[in-house]
Amino acid sequence: MQKKIVICDDDEGILDMLVLALESDEYLIIPEQNSLNLYSLIEQEKPDLLLLDLWMPVLSGDQVLRSLRSNLQTQSLPVVVMSASTDGPTIAANAGATDYIAKPFDLDQLNDKVNQVLQSGLVK
Repeated sequence: MQKKIVICDDDEGILDMLVLALESDEYLIIPEQNSLNLYSLIEQEKPDLLLLDLWMPVLSGDQVLRSLRSNLQTQSLPVVVMSASTDGPTIAANAGATDYIAKPFDLDQLNDKVNQVLQSGLVK
């Protein structure tokens, strides 16, 4: 059975690239550009993993993540935060991220990280 991965990034180019890179027989990729739509999308799709950009307009990734962690329905959802910020790892950890990947990233590195998180079943 395919694992569902929701990817939220406000940059359409990055979102398209991530969909192309990760979509496979193993993974069903659900892209979302607007972080405000994320809660209902997660509730509806019940993904196995969320790839979340840190810096987005309106609702930032750390705000989204804190909210997910405070909700009983989503607190155990594995979330990998992506960011080009030098403070990214600290911000992601403080918000409750399962893991972190720095932008720009190598696609093999991203695939390895996704596989590792999904196979371990780890949450923060």
